[in-house]
Formats: sequence, C-alpha cells, structure tokens
Amino acid sequence: CIRDRYQRRVHGGFFKITNAAGETAYTRNGAFKLDSEGTMVDGQGFKLDPEIVIPSDLIKISIAQDGTVTGENATTGAISTLGQITLVNFINPAGLAPQGDSLYLATDVSGDPIEATPGLEGIGTIRQGMIEGSNVQLVTEMVDLITAQRGYEANSKSINTTDSMLQTVNQLKR
Repeated sequence: CIRDRYQRRVHGGFFKITNAAGETAYTRNGAFKLDSEGTMVDGQGFKLDPEIVIPSDLIKISIAQDGTVTGENATTGAISTLGQITLVNFINPAGLAPQGDSLYLATDVSGDPIEATPGLEGIGTIRQGMIEGSNVQLVTEMVDLITAQRGYEANSKSINTTDSMLQTVNQLKR
C-alpha cells in the first residue's frame, strides 16, 4: 500500500463523487487531495459527496475508520469534527457502468445505491494514508497471454494442415 496524508483505502463499498456533469458517480479510488478552497476532491478535481472542507488553520487532519473527519486547530489545539465520509454499496456492483478514470455510474442492473456510515450495515471501513494496490500479477498475466497466443497459433496451423490434407484428398478423387 502507498501511504499519503489524503489517500484513503476503502474495504468494501465506494466513495460517492459529483462528476463534471453534476451526476453522482462512484469510485474506489481514494487518492484525494484538497482544491484551492480546501474541499476534498479526487485526482480529477471532482468533489467528494458529502462535501468535506478543510479550513487552512487546521493541522493533523485525521479520518477514522467510520469516516469521521477531524482536525486540530494550529493555534488553540482544539479538535474539530469537519464531517462524515459515507460509503455506498450496491446489490450488484458488477452492474455499475464504467465511465473511465475509475468512475462508475449506477444502473438498473447494479440496483439502487445503499449509502451508510463506514463499518455499519455491511459497508466496509476506511483506512487513512493508504490506497488500494493492484491485484494483478503482471508477470503471471503476460505468461498466460503468451500461452494463449501460442495455443491459438498451434490451433490455426492444425486447421491449415487439415484444410491442405482435405484439398489433396479432393484432388485425388478427380
């Protein structure tokens, strides 16, 4: 896992984002940052929903596993609660419509979004300072691809050989 102050890793569920068209989109990409107004946004500048604004006078921003965002005032040391990040799940997450850039839209197939506090109602939790790593083993996938390609070539050559043999048999009959 890669660690960074505003990166979040979700264990089950999706973050809710408002995209450029104003639609509600969903992502598992928790690599958030702050825009010029202190609003938490994703890598493309789309706002997290519900919106979380981090005032500039706060230090030590933390996000609990239940999504509670707190910050410590640099002057007074007082801890302030800034908001609550919620997670969304679907009856059929495979039915979400991919929009590119790790964003998905809900469809009839995915079912309605089920929004809840992280850690409750079967929704996953949030881990601060981490993002989800790839679950693909590149070397294994490349070996499998080459194996499949070689199998295809062998089958193709056997079909060509069979075709040539049948053509020769047909010519012998004449």
